[in-house]
Amino acid sequence: MNLICKITDSCIGEKEKEMNKPKVRLGARGIVIREDGKIAVFNKSNKNEYKLPGGGIEKEEKPEDAFKREVLEETGCEVEIVNSLGTTEEYKSQNNFKQISYVYVGKVIKDTNQLELTKKEKDEGGKLLWETPKKALELVTNCFDKLKESKYETVYSTKFIVLRDRKILERYIEIIKNNH
Repeated sequence: MNLICKITDSCIGEKEKEMNKPKVRLGARGIVIREDGKIAVFNKSNKNEYKLPGGGIEKEEKPEDAFKREVLEETGCEVEIVNSLGTTEEYKSQNNFKQISYVYVGKVIKDTNQLELTKKEKDEGGKLLWETPKKALELVTNCFDKLKESKYETVYSTKFIVLRDRKILERYIEIIKNNH
């Protein structure tokens, strides 16, 4: 799998610290596309955050299965994976934390219209939007400097999420352009 991006503290304007045996988390996320070409964007309005659907991989879970589960929870959609875009790496040195995410493109095969949001997602004002890839990239890019912290997450952590998802969207849009 090719590396989409590697994000470090310096990428978000922070000073890097030395990392010592960082805690590692694996994630699965990506692009969820409807028949009309619009993609899922998850908005946490209380944080001014726009992000792509996805989350952590549970023990013994395959990345593809984690992607499908996270997408179902956050969008209410069952998807068929049509492409693997690669991986992303995040090095949050201030938290001594490394995250590796497997990134997919999933085509909606069924929309249940039921989101299964966590308490955290509800508290942060989580809601689902469907946007064109270009508009999604605009929303994700423009929220970076307007992020607010929540009782769950600092702006520091959220900046990694937003920058990572911007890089994923840029890669996806580049692939679409090259295929047309």
